[in-house]
Amino acid sequence: MAGHSKFKNIQFRKDRQDSLRSKLFSKLSRDITLAAKQGLPDPAANSRLRLAIANAKAESMPKDNIDRAIKKAQGGDADTYEEIRYEGFGPGGAGLIVEVLTDNRNRAAANVRALFGKNGGNMGDAGSVVFMFDRMGEIVYPPAAGNEEAILDAAIEAGAQDAESDEEGHVIRTAFEDLGGVIDALEASLGPAKSTGIVWRAKTGTPVGEAEAATLMKLVGALEDDDDVQTVWTNAEIDDEVMAKLGG
Repeated sequence: MAGHSKFKNIQFRKDRQDSLRSKLFSKLSRDITLAAKQGLPDPAANSRLRLAIANAKAESMPKDNIDRAIKKAQGGDADTYEEIRYEGFGPGGAGLIVEVLTDNRNRAAANVRALFGKNGGNMGDAGSVVFMFDRMGEIVYPPAAGNEEAILDAAIEAGAQDAESDEEGHVIRTAFEDLGGVIDALEASLGPAKSTGIVWRAKTGTPVGEAEAATLMKLVGALEDDDDVQTVWTNAEIDDEVMAKLGG
């Protein structure tokens, strides 16, 4: 286990501007509702719901919104939601995983396919990309949680697989099936995390040049703008200088 990983996985996230917060809260609410529907409405007894609520709180989602999302599950409003994973390739050959939560499978599939086609990408068959990624748990702490050595020691003690630290904070990763236990152990030693979640981490990266990177970022942005899309992951490796030029 190392304090730093040589591979830096890139996850493109939406700008957190006020104009997008309503859409962001809508996606977070759906995730909470589905988690509450699939298990107990009590986060203490439902690890997925606990993760969904933690992610909502990390985005400053009001408590009333969270409570309403949980109550929707009890009212049966989550019955039509379906989780779907699409795979494809973007400009430069970068692999993409697109996670969708939708009440209309046909609409979601058509929209995702169209966005790939309009932005230099191609949809792939199931399994064509996912084998290049590992499904992992990710726990994020702010810089104030401790120095790199303290965080690494806490991560090892908690049973995590990897930890990275930089000026923006600390990222601890664990096996998917160990996430709940690692979160509890870290909370006991470091306090509550800034955010927790389930991620797709690329096993190997695909280098993407400047010309392809611009189109790739456009594709990812368009996918994330779709109401049904929850998260987009890519194994693209883009130089810091190129990212700076493109405003990433």
